[in-house]
Amino acid sequence: MIPTSTTTDQTVVLRPTKEEMAQQTAAFFQKGLEGATNSKIAYESDIQHATEWLTGNELPPLPMTSATLATYLSDLATEHKWATVSRRLASIRKWHRLHQQPDPSFDEGVKIVLEGIKRTIGTEPLQAPAFDLAEYKGNIRLMPATLTGLRDRAMLLVGFSCAFRRSELVALNLEGVQFTREGAVISYAGSKTNQYGKTEQKALFFSADPDTCPVRNLQDYMAILNRATGPLFVRIRKGEQITEDRLSDKQVARAVKAFLGQDYSAHSLRASFVTVAKLNGADDSEIMQQTKHRTRTMIDRYTRVQQVVKHNAAMKLGL
Repeated sequence: MIPTSTTTDQTVVLRPTKEEMAQQTAAFFQKGLEGATNSKIAYESDIQHATEWLTGNELPPLPMTSATLATYLSDLATEHKWATVSRRLASIRKWHRLHQQPDPSFDEGVKIVLEGIKRTIGTEPLQAPAFDLAEYKGNIRLMPATLTGLRDRAMLLVGFSCAFRRSELVALNLEGVQFTREGAVISYAGSKTNQYGKTEQKALFFSADPDTCPVRNLQDYMAILNRATGPLFVRIRKGEQITEDRLSDKQVARAVKAFLGQDYSAHSLRASFVTVAKLNGADDSEIMQQTKHRTRTMIDRYTRVQQVVKHNAAMKLGL
């Protein structure tokens, strides 16, 4: 708020000084530069890797020449998938842009090397496997009735039913959960595709089976927390001691593997939502309402393998 000074007959608005405006501009610039927290961490890690590679190969520090960049990318491609090569290239390009250095990736030789890398290692990312719904429900029913079990059961049911990414799941707060006659509405701020903190909402609905009902299990878990605000999914220490410490996203991955199987990852919750919903007749717009995808491209990618197997004319050949 801009400070004011009130006199007997008028209000005088105190304008910010040039120094204050410069500081404010610098703060906004820094915030825009950093981007999302995860992006900032990835960028810093990528630049550190590039710097260590240059040092280890007795090459000059950043900025890179086009020849050095081509060699670096070629070395990356011997051990990493295209997603890693592409991300580290983007970080290096960003470093050169921010430091007002020529971007070496524009060189025709670098472009040819990148084309060769793509043709050699491929660009298709590995997709998180989707689980069978009957298998999933059976595993959920076997989860223990301990405090940790109640937390993990609610977490896996909410993660699947709401198609949450694991970072979104552990960022949820109690005050963001509102129960309704139909189930619950979960409000949260920020996601991978929502970098500006806009509030988004996802819906949960009651299910006929109480053992696998996401709403009932969430209610049971929230009842043991005995508070109305703060992190929703929290750490539980040995001896079943509930804390108010927010759970890490790594625990989501561990819970998925422990209860659903070693073949699955935390992202399987989201991938399975799309797959199961699609196979049960949900249209893309309904699925996108819950996943918050901006386009149908990812919906098609998640369901491609299952569609090939379960919706294929080869089943109707009569052999």
